[in-house]
Amino acid sequence: MDYYAHDFQSPSSKPHRSGGFGRLLIAAILGGALALGGSFGLETLLSQEAARAAEPLPAVNARPAVAVMGGVLSPAAVGEAVVPAVVTVQIGAQTSRGVVTQGSGSGVIIDKSGHIVTNDHVAGDADSLRVVLSDGRIYEATLVGTDPVTDLAVLDIDAGNLTAVDFGSTDGMQVGDTTIAVGNPLGLNGGPSLTVGVLSAFGREVQTSSTSILYGMLQTDAPITQGSSGGALVDETGRLIGITTAVGVSAVGIEGIGFATPIEIVERVVAGILADGAAANGLLGINGSTDFIEMSDGGTRPTGVVVEAIEPGSAADSAGLRNGDVITAVQGIGVDTMEELIAALRRLGAGDPVELKIERGGVQLEISATLGTL
Repeated sequence: MDYYAHDFQSPSSKPHRSGGFGRLLIAAILGGALALGGSFGLETLLSQEAARAAEPLPAVNARPAVAVMGGVLSPAAVGEAVVPAVVTVQIGAQTSRGVVTQGSGSGVIIDKSGHIVTNDHVAGDADSLRVVLSDGRIYEATLVGTDPVTDLAVLDIDAGNLTAVDFGSTDGMQVGDTTIAVGNPLGLNGGPSLTVGVLSAFGREVQTSSTSILYGMLQTDAPITQGSSGGALVDETGRLIGITTAVGVSAVGIEGIGFATPIEIVERVVAGILADGAAANGLLGINGSTDFIEMSDGGTRPTGVVVEAIEPGSAADSAGLRNGDVITAVQGIGVDTMEELIAALRRLGAGDPVELKIERGGVQLEISATLGTL
């Protein structure tokens, strides 16, 4: 599979596919739906059905937190801590009859000042936004900013007595760890719902339309569905590890495969939006492809990213990268494929320093660069 997306085009440009192994330049945004292998596809979780007029929701019944070994909480205790931090985001459109509610997504309260993180595909194009808290309170929301590259957005409401989620980390987690999804599927009345699963995979590339690719995504089997876009994926201690964004869908329906944007990307993007109204995503400035070597048994395996073109004046150019260099690590973390390189760079913003390990003519080198702006 050969991807050209890049560094040299605008982030909204359409990736070009051709035969061969994974090539990709560093740029992509999220959109609607994609068929993979014919009948299987990915869909963003925004409910497409008209939402009911908002009615006050019953307050969530408080339940005592029950801690068990190692600080791990029972799902009930996680729900008691996290559900109050998850909201319904109602999307309104301007019509001749005024603003009409067209659908709903989810959001997560990230501080007691009223900031809420959700998906760009939920809030980015709405004429009006309204937030319904888990206790039934309803507030008009202001869009602070969005980042289509990572499909994230930040809202603001003027409300008191808010519960904010605690941030966690995916570093140190492993496949099989417990994950809990909290969101408001289908815009149903009654507040957020909670489902339990495991962390199924790291570093997934999720293409949801011909122009929309997300990198470094978490995969979970915790059931999520339309309307849960922008909801919380938390670990077994109730700390936020991702924002739910897409689900796998086939001809028979949702496949039980969900994807979330990792908290490390969320933190960076949200900080940029709160500071400047937009996130400055980092740009290395290369065109490259996954490098493969032949093994003794006749197979091949990926070993890094070979640099094939460098944008003049870019971070890669200033750092002295050359055509033919093979990038093998970013910030001390090994990268075997172009997709892994992009996922690693998604954690970094414009102006951030980055340490690269490369192989040049059989010699291992370390190169420092300062990322440009995507």
